[in-house]
Amino acid sequence: MSTKSLRVLTLHGDSDSTVLAVQDSALGPFQLEWATSVQSVAAALATEAVDAVVLTVAQAEELGGALERSALSTAMVLVADIGITADVPASELSRWLQLGVQEVLSPLECVDGGLARRLRAAIERHGLAGELRRAYATDLGTGLPHEQQLIEHMSHLMALREREPAPMAVLVLRIEGLTTAEGRFGAQAAAVLRRKLAVRLRAGVRASDVVAALDSQSFGVLLASVSSPDQALRVGRKLQISLRSPFKVAGHDLTVATALGIGQHPQDGTQPAALLHHAISLAASARAEGRVGFSNFVEGSGPSAANEG
Repeated sequence: MSTKSLRVLTLHGDSDSTVLAVQDSALGPFQLEWATSVQSVAAALATEAVDAVVLTVAQAEELGGALERSALSTAMVLVADIGITADVPASELSRWLQLGVQEVLSPLECVDGGLARRLRAAIERHGLAGELRRAYATDLGTGLPHEQQLIEHMSHLMALREREPAPMAVLVLRIEGLTTAEGRFGAQAAAVLRRKLAVRLRAGVRASDVVAALDSQSFGVLLASVSSPDQALRVGRKLQISLRSPFKVAGHDLTVATALGIGQHPQDGTQPAALLHHAISLAASARAEGRVGFSNFVEGSGPSAANEG
């Protein structure tokens, strides 16, 4: 069991909450930090090293994609209402687990040191899962490297850049259309579409570049070298255009929309994870383009007019 101080971020409860018992637990040491808002939690998860975050179910729902993107680096613990945890539907529990949640507790399970015990177990289990992810460094659905592998590639490249300075960039493409494909044609069709997206992205870049699957609905592309900031944008736009053509899946022509985020090294960041999360944040806030004839309201962050290119 690790003896380092574990950084725990929480929005749950008030200052007299049972969460405070974590600080005095023999299962620590824990460094407990209180966040002021869901937005501050999202910002911390995107830019800082956090071992665990304790949230209510409502707060986790509000975080949404930020929670999923942090699943590789942070253990998630939800404290739910007693009624929710007493008879939680299997489908809902599965969805939380897919978002990276390690434990779902009722308030009664948090008293008498219960939260500290479960929190410590969640962090240790998450660490073991991370070791397995590193051992099996491929996203099984696409055959691409996953996020942690992309960060390691970036680390190696940045180390080289210290001796031989040269610009590089990381692109993030957020995909809209996979959820619609799953809703209309099933999970298998969505999985096939995701694999086809990976193939088309891989074909659109150089052999020296790295394409990775970041999560279920986004991809990262590490451009090992760029001649100018404009080149990264040109490559990103070229990839977006390449994904506009329909994909044939189970006899149907399926289309997607893409939102692009770009992180430039060194001006946007000199640390791999921070640079990648910068690009992820830009892609999350960017408007998706493509998918002619469809509205992107359901999967995007807001409505966009139908029939826009």
